[in-house]
Formats: sequence, C-alpha cells, structure tokens
Amino acid sequence: MFKNKLVNIMIILLLVIALVGTVTVIIIQKVNAKPTNGKLSIDQIIEYSVDEPEITTNLYNGDFIKISYKIQTSNKDAKAELTKRDFQVKNIIIQQLSQMKSEQFKQKNSITNLENTIKNQLNNIMQDGKVERVYTTSFILQ
Repeated sequence: MFKNKLVNIMIILLLVIALVGTVTVIIIQKVNAKPTNGKLSIDQIIEYSVDEPEITTNLYNGDFIKISYKIQTSNKDAKAELTKRDFQVKNIIIQQLSQMKSEQFKQKNSITNLENTIKNQLNNIMQDGKVERVYTTSFILQ
C-alpha cells in the first residue's frame, strides 16, 4: 500500500512539473513575440511576393508601355498558385493596359487605380489565398 502511494505522488509531481514547464514556455513566447498589429514584416512580404517580369504592350491609342510588377500574396500557398497562373496574370495585365490611353497615366492615382484593378481581377481567379497588393516596379510610357 505504501508503494502505491509513493508511485501516485511521483506521477502527480511529474504532471505538475510538465504543466509548469508548458506554462513557462508559453509565457516566454508571448513576452518575446514582436507586435505586428496585423501587418506583415518586410521579410514576409518578400517571401509571399511574386515578381512579374517586364511586359511590353500597346495601349488603346497606339502608344506602348513597358511595365513590371511585384505581386504580394497572403501566404505561401497563394504565392505558389500565382506562380502557376503566370500566363493568366500576364493576360489580365495586357487586357487592362490595352484598354487604356497614354493620357490616362498622366492623371493622379492612375497607377494606383490600375494596381487595384489588377489585384481585384487576380483575386477573382485565386483559390488558395488572395492577392494583398500589386506594386508597380517599373514603368515606361512611349
């Protein structure tokens, strides 16, 4: 009977030690966590982004444009999907640009509006996440 009591005490002590250790690890992780305020770090933005190489195409009025983008996705799965959909990305960009005139690019927020339009159209085809932001990285109008 004395032997069973000793085994029970040892089991209880081991459980208490494991519980205290687990709580300590959780507290340490919470204290050391960097506040993100829901924003991604620059490393995460780069990790989840796809570089779209320069595209040269005609505008509606006959002028042409050279433009390239960095497209930020919501996660690694979305990045992988967007990489596979490269031909659709190019198609969406070319379709949008071919409907625009060079005069439109002289208006305030024209590039931002184009970026948002591309983002919305890409999100319509995405299945494993979404496009968070489209950045214009190169722009030449001729």
